[in-house]
Amino acid sequence: MSDPHDDDTIDALLRQQFDGPVPDDGFSARVMQRLPPRRRHVTWPLWAGILVGAGACWSSLLFSPLLRAGWQDWLAGELSMPAFVLLLAMAGMSALAGWWCVAEAGDR
Repeated sequence: MSDPHDDDTIDALLRQQFDGPVPDDGFSARVMQRLPPRRRHVTWPLWAGILVGAGACWSSLLFSPLLRAGWQDWLAGELSMPAFVLLLAMAGMSALAGWWCVAEAGDR
């Protein structure tokens, strides 16, 4: 991979040699006018995937003795191993969701 400092040097050299836009007799403007409009982002597949994933996780863990013991211990205020594993899993999923949101926001 290249050094980011090299990008700054190349950018500075290009800016020194840049005389302005290249005359194209309006070609760029005509091309931009003929481009189709930007498509709207559709969000329903994301929400459908989240709901289906949450439903699948819930149904697969519904009868798990580890999950039931973790909830019971956590609600009773005891920090047992099942409760600790449950809290650790929730913290890990929250961290992954936060990381994903930051990564997606950086692309815009």
